[in-house]
Amino acid sequence: MKRVSLFIPCFIDTIYPRVGVATLRLLEKLGYEVVYPKSQTCCGQPLYNSGFKDEAKVLAQKFYEEFSEFDYIVAPSASCISMVKIHYKDLLPKKQFERLSKKSFEISEFLHDEVKLGSLDISFPHTVSLHKSCHGLRELELGVSSERNLPYSNKVENLLKLVKDIKIVEMEKADECCGFGGTFSVNEADISIKMGEDKLKNFHNTKAEYLIGYDNSCLMHLSSINPGVKMLHIVEILAGMADADL
Repeated sequence: MKRVSLFIPCFIDTIYPRVGVATLRLLEKLGYEVVYPKSQTCCGQPLYNSGFKDEAKVLAQKFYEEFSEFDYIVAPSASCISMVKIHYKDLLPKKQFERLSKKSFEISEFLHDEVKLGSLDISFPHTVSLHKSCHGLRELELGVSSERNLPYSNKVENLLKLVKDIKIVEMEKADECCGFGGTFSVNEADISIKMGEDKLKNFHNTKAEYLIGYDNSCLMHLSSINPGVKMLHIVEILAGMADADL
């Protein structure tokens, strides 16, 4: 049996632990041995994006020491996996980077490309619309609609279509940034909020009940603008936990 190491990013650990639990339950249900390295810390993305490359190198090396022994590294965060899978090339020796990169997966990517999930015995009788976050969209190539002539696959939509009774509607400009961008939302708060408002306007125009995402950082930003919007990480639906208690 291949071992999956569960990487839970900072904001999920502290704000959205339910998403971490959903990821664990789904992987175990699929028959994987899941290990959670308890001394794991931040991947270093905030430091790296803010220009503190030397400090980010320390965290990248710690990440390597924590996770390199496992068959897979899986996380419910496109932005953090993008950091490991793509940007660690600037922070780690080549062999270490290549070893981590080839085994690191965002949960949707893992289910679609490695597990090749073909069926789910769950139902979610609601209308949803998907926010296609930047890192997953442009770096991991997770989810532009197949109806659009862009060089990205529709992995996330394919997974959602396995859920019984769900209805998926595409919002206008679904591939535009929500305005979060990490420290961008702090340094350029007014622009960030306006971008988030535009995203939510497009969502409301769909009349969907739920806004679905694969990066809780984006959902956190949007929920801070309008806490009344129902938002879920895709793994909560796929694990059958959208309406369930922990």
